[in-house]
Amino acid sequence: MLDLESVFGRLSRLPDVEAVNLHAFDATDRLLLDTAAGLVGPETTVAVIGDRYGALTLGALAGLGARHVRVHQDLYSGRIALERNAATAGLEDGFSAHGLGPDLLDGANVVLLQLPKSLAGLDEIADAVARFGPSDTVLLAGGRVKHMTMGMNTVLEKYFAEVQPQLARQKSRVLRAAQPKVPSGPVPYPVKEHIPELGIDVCAHGAVFSGTRLDIGTRFLLGFLDSMPAARQVVDLGCGTGILATMYARRYPGSRVRATDQSAAAVASTRGTVAANALTGQVEVVHDDAMSTFEPASADLILLNPPFHIGTGVHAGAALKLFEAAARVLAPGGELWTVYNSHLQYRPALERLIGSTTEVGRNPKFTVTRSLKS
Repeated sequence: MLDLESVFGRLSRLPDVEAVNLHAFDATDRLLLDTAAGLVGPETTVAVIGDRYGALTLGALAGLGARHVRVHQDLYSGRIALERNAATAGLEDGFSAHGLGPDLLDGANVVLLQLPKSLAGLDEIADAVARFGPSDTVLLAGGRVKHMTMGMNTVLEKYFAEVQPQLARQKSRVLRAAQPKVPSGPVPYPVKEHIPELGIDVCAHGAVFSGTRLDIGTRFLLGFLDSMPAARQVVDLGCGTGILATMYARRYPGSRVRATDQSAAAVASTRGTVAANALTGQVEVVHDDAMSTFEPASADLILLNPPFHIGTGVHAGAALKLFEAAARVLAPGGELWTVYNSHLQYRPALERLIGSTTEVGRNPKFTVTRSLKS
């Protein structure tokens, strides 16, 4: 067995944003592993959900003695980071990647979960664990205390007869859930709703930002749809539920649109939205991190509503990474249309990374800019 501290000491966030205040593991990872220590042995089937960079997966292998770990990660960058970190530790054969379903959870005695940001995301996970896991499965769900709510307990109590908050340590806490209540109805996700103001149907998995709602930044950007060029090769970067891709494809039927997001939940949601609006022949959906698999100079137009969080913290690095990616993928003369919270003042970065940038519109909260690739 490898020393757990040596594994943690070599963990990297790459290809995600790295900074002195951003770390590849946290106190919640340690607390989850410590809480699981009495439950996991060589014969235990372990599943890990939401591992950010590999701390839980590699920790279970190196520190708990698990022989093999099944893993579900939503973020593309997290999957690449786990592969890289596992190779560094010599543990690349110790885990397998799965979707959120029976392949992941069938026979899983212990499930380790980094709590998602949204209650809907937790609801989809808890439903899957209770639905596909064995009757003796134990779910250990951990998070930072400041981000945890009683609503999380309520969601878990919907699917488990026993939910016990554990003692907090270093501002982290674990919720222990056992005795699953097997759901009798159909799998509840994705949900689908009609948005009357747009005239489209939108699908959403639990972890996707804003659910089936039209978020206000996207709404403001869509107000300029008629002013956008009728481009041939278009990218919806950070597609979420695929609203921008769907609306652009409907408005400009001669275009070919690639919708991409690093979230697997977002990609699955967008595929559902595209299919629900009969656009599968025009819109391609790609799971990727900042267009890493896209050819340089392959897009004429990129639409972007960038995140301003990394995990649960505000950080400009996420948007800057996407601006840099857009600079690589845009063809000369191509355009980047961006909507962002006005106080973030991204225009100088857009000028530096893309080229000439003009303000197309502004309201009390958001700014929309058009950047021309030089």
